Amino acid sequence: MQKPSIPEGTRDFGPEQVRKRTFIFDTIREVFSLFGFQPLETPAMENLSTLTGKYGEEGDKLLFKVLNNGDFLEKANQEALDNRDSQKLVSSISKRGLRYDLTVPFARYVVMNRGTLSFPFKRYQIQPVWRADRPQRGRYREFYQCDADVIGSDSLLFEAELTQIYDNAFAALGVPVVIKINNRKVLFGIAEAAGIADRFTDMTVAIDKLDKIGIEGVRKELTERGIPEDATASIEKMLENPDRHALRDMFSSSPTGLLGLDELDQVFRFLGQVPLKNEVQFDITLARGLSYYTGCIFEVAAKGVRMGSIGGGGRYADLTGVFGVPGLSGVGISFGADRIYDVMEELNLFPESLSEAVKVLFISFDEPTFEYAFRCATALRAAGIPCEVYPEPGKLKKQFEFAAKRGVPYVAVAGETEMATGTLNVKNQSNGEQQSLDIASLTALLQ
Repeated sequence: MQKPSIPEGTRDFGPEQVRKRTFIFDTIREVFSLFGFQPLETPAMENLSTLTGKYGEEGDKLLFKVLNNGDFLEKANQEALDNRDSQKLVSSISKRGLRYDLTVPFARYVVMNRGTLSFPFKRYQIQPVWRADRPQRGRYREFYQCDADVIGSDSLLFEAELTQIYDNAFAALGVPVVIKINNRKVLFGIAEAAGIADRFTDMTVAIDKLDKIGIEGVRKELTERGIPEDATASIEKMLENPDRHALRDMFSSSPTGLLGLDELDQVFRFLGQVPLKNEVQFDITLARGLSYYTGCIFEVAAKGVRMGSIGGGGRYADLTGVFGVPGLSGVGISFGADRIYDVMEELNLFPESLSEAVKVLFISFDEPTFEYAFRCATALRAAGIPCEVYPEPGKLKKQFEFAAKRGVPYVAVAGETEMATGTLNVKNQSNGEQQSLDIASLTALLQ
C-alpha cells in the first residue's frame, strides 16, 4: 500500500503552527482595520481569461490550470494534441485556474460590483494563492497572502499609508525590517535615458532578478534579450546610483522619469511627518516583475535572517481597464505570511503564551469525581478559560503524563475531599507548587 503524502510545495499545519499563523493573521488584520480597510474574499478558482496576460511572461507560466469537468479530452484541440502543442491545447481542456495572487481577483470584483461600491474603496484580503513554482526555502506552491488595496484614487497619501501599515504591522510582530520603495516611472526613466524605452519590459524582467543573479547575471540577461552593450552600461551606471536627487540630471530627457522622482519625493514628505519604527529607503534596483505596476512599488526585507522579500506591492494605474472599466487607479501591498512565519520561527519571535492553548487539565479518581471535574470545567469555560477534562478517571500517573506531553501549565485534581469542599487540588506543572482552590479562585489565577 502506498504511503499517504501531500503535493510538493504544500504543507500540513499542526495545532501549534496554526495558533502561530493565526497570531500573524490577527495582528495584520488589526492594522488593516486601523487604517479603514474592509474585509473581502474571492473564490480559489478564477476563469483563465481573468488570470492570463496580467502577470507578465514569467507569471503566466506559473498559473495552475484546472482541467474541465468530465471528459476533458472530448472537446480538446485534436491538432494541438497530435502536435503536443501544450499552449494551444490548454485553452481547449481548461477554462479555469487557481488564483496566482489576490490583486487581479480584486480588480475583477471591483469591475463586477462597481455600481454598489463607494470610491476610493479600501479592502483587505487574507487567503491562499497558488503558483506552479519550483519549491525551495521560503517559496511554496500554496501559500497565504495578506493584501490591502485601495482603488479609485491617484492620491499619493495612500502610498504613505501603506508604508505605515507595513511599519506598524512588522513592529507589532516584532520583526525588524527594511521597507524599500521605488517607482516604475523611475525605471522607465532609466530605459529612456539608456535609449531603450521600447525594451522596457525586457529591462525590468532582468533587473527584477538582481538579488538572485547579481549584476553580472543581469548584464548577461540584458545582452541575451538583445539590449545593446552601451545601453547595458548606462543602465548599470544608473542602478549603482542610490541617490534619487542625483538622478534628475540623468533624467533630463525623460519626463516620465522626472515624474516618478516627483512622486517619490511626495511620499517621503508624507513619511517625514510621522514617527516610523523601521527603516524606509529608496532602492533604485527594486523592479517588481509584475507587468501591471505603473507607479510606486514596495518590497520588504527582514533584518537578521536570509530570506526573500516578506512583503511587496505597488501602484497600478489601470488594472481594471483589462476588464472593460478604464481609469480606476489603485495601489496595494501584500504580506507574505508563510515567509513571515519562517522568519519569526528562526528569530524566535512568537509569544510563549501561544503554545498554551489549554490552561488547565482536570483529572479525577472515579465516576463521582469525574462528574465533579466535568462541572468544574463547565464553570471555567463559562468564564472564557480554555480547559480539558481527562476522559477516563483512574490512575493519576497516566493523567499527569498526558498533561506533561500536551504542555498544559496547570493540573486540577478532583478527589473526594475536593468534591466535598467544593475545591480542587491545583498543581503548577512548571514549579510543582500545589494549592487548594475553589472555582472562583482558580478562575482568578488563570485569568
